[in-house]
Amino acid sequence: MKTLLRILKWIVIVIAFLAIVSGLLAFYLHTDISEERESRMRDSEHYVDGAFVNEERQAETDIDMAFLQEQFFGDQQREPEGAVPVIAIDAADLQSKAEPGLRAAWLGHATVLVEIDGYRVLTDPVLSQRVSPFQFVGPKRTHEAPLPLKELTGIDAVVISHNHYDHLDEATVRHLAADSTKFYVPLGVGQYLEDWNIPADQVIEMDWWQSSQLGGLTITATPNRHYSNRGLLDNKSTHWSSWSISGETHKIFYSGDSGYSRFFAEIGERIGPFDLNIIKIGSYGPGQAWRDIHMTPEEAIQVHVDVGGKRLLPVHWMTFNLGMHDWDEPIKRAMTAATARNVEMVAPKIGEVVAADQPFASEAWWDDVK
Repeated sequence: MKTLLRILKWIVIVIAFLAIVSGLLAFYLHTDISEERESRMRDSEHYVDGAFVNEERQAETDIDMAFLQEQFFGDQQREPEGAVPVIAIDAADLQSKAEPGLRAAWLGHATVLVEIDGYRVLTDPVLSQRVSPFQFVGPKRTHEAPLPLKELTGIDAVVISHNHYDHLDEATVRHLAADSTKFYVPLGVGQYLEDWNIPADQVIEMDWWQSSQLGGLTITATPNRHYSNRGLLDNKSTHWSSWSISGETHKIFYSGDSGYSRFFAEIGERIGPFDLNIIKIGSYGPGQAWRDIHMTPEEAIQVHVDVGGKRLLPVHWMTFNLGMHDWDEPIKRAMTAATARNVEMVAPKIGEVVAADQPFASEAWWDDVK
């Protein structure tokens, strides 16, 4: 009897400890949306009963023992064991104004450095080592960035798709803000930048289909199908989006993190086609609920067809271990699907420049990473 009571005592202590830790963590990660910002959010047709919603609803999440076993004990090779090839970017090249034309370099995950008609734009810039609230735990980079964060400069604009840690990185945002970079974010996401003391005149918060001018660029928030949360108590409290960026002679589309959606065909009809489509292909998992908000490689090829475009640059794979699949499965499936659909998809190494007006010979470099 005493042994049973002792066991029950320790169970209670462990439960109490976990409750206290969870409460402290929830408080630490909590962000209070300002009254003025929340008023703007309430004006959005996508904001219902205190949260943003997808018009195409997500299937019910089914987290059973089979799912948990696959998540924690799946036998996939989710990270490369060998060295991933990285082509260094010379920081000196960023000291002067961007040249005319259209060029793009994948920096890893969903971060792409784009030079478009004389401007430099970054998509979802994340150059920290981990995508987590803390840099001592959480998914870690599988390769180095093509240049250190401290050398990243000359960025005119950043587009951020949503508030997840692998898309919104405080350290990178703070660094870029010191260089007067403008940040274009979905509704509510500006609150994080305000909390990080980013000047208000550098933050442009937008609802879907709203546009903003930056010199010769037109930046438009466009729809996608995802969700948001950055803490334990803020599910869907801020919005998510894809982005269109139009210069004087070129135009690009960035999907953000998303499931497949009918909205992509609407984007194509309203403002497509594009010279370059930057579309996520990885971090998907089993089950319809996951697929509804994380498209498969084959669906990514369909998105390219829907929005219309000359060239597809696949992103959101390999840099961080975030999906229940082999690390190189997304690019292999995407290459197969692109070939079947006659889609011009490029597969550059990290840091390798893709120029819109030049041919690009993709190599299956992932096959050499043992």
